Amino acid sequence: MKSTDSLARSSQYIAAAALVLVVAMLVLNTATWFFPALGQVDGGAGLSFSLTQRMVSMAGIDVAAMPWWQLLGAALISSIPLFAMAYGLLHLRALFQQYAGGSYFAHSAYGHMEKLGRAILAWVVLDFVCEPVLSLWLTMLAPVGQRMLTLSLEPPVFIALFLAACVIAIARILQRACDLHAENQQFV
Repeated sequence: MKSTDSLARSSQYIAAAALVLVVAMLVLNTATWFFPALGQVDGGAGLSFSLTQRMVSMAGIDVAAMPWWQLLGAALISSIPLFAMAYGLLHLRALFQQYAGGSYFAHSAYGHMEKLGRAILAWVVLDFVCEPVLSLWLTMLAPVGQRMLTLSLEPPVFIALFLAACVIAIARILQRACDLHAENQQFV
């Protein structure tokens, strides 16, 4: 009984942490555009996210000199991949809320897990797609010849794709476990 209480409590903590993470990542991403020192690794807090950090550290980009509307657009564009991740984290939260309530074999559980995996996949793809859009947005006011179009593919992308595939596979295994549990309940 004690391990069940501990599992429920841990699940509640993870569900709460997922919600805090969703809000924090969106707020921090926006804040690093308007307060660049938050995102600077050298001499700053180092709190920016991958896409934002790559763009802010590009040669010739002076975020502090940009007009507010350009910073707002940059914050929105760089948040698009984070919205996908937020969607996945909200499904992770829902999954752990179910676990906290003792619903370990609910059919909706594997749906939440699969949506998390698909959100990780979408996050990777959207990060790749938004980078050139963001680089054009940030350099659109630069003189001709100084505008940039960037595209990058870094090793962590492949790890994230692998993790997305693993989460989706685990969701399908969980689906099979839920089906077996439902069959076993019919015999009892």
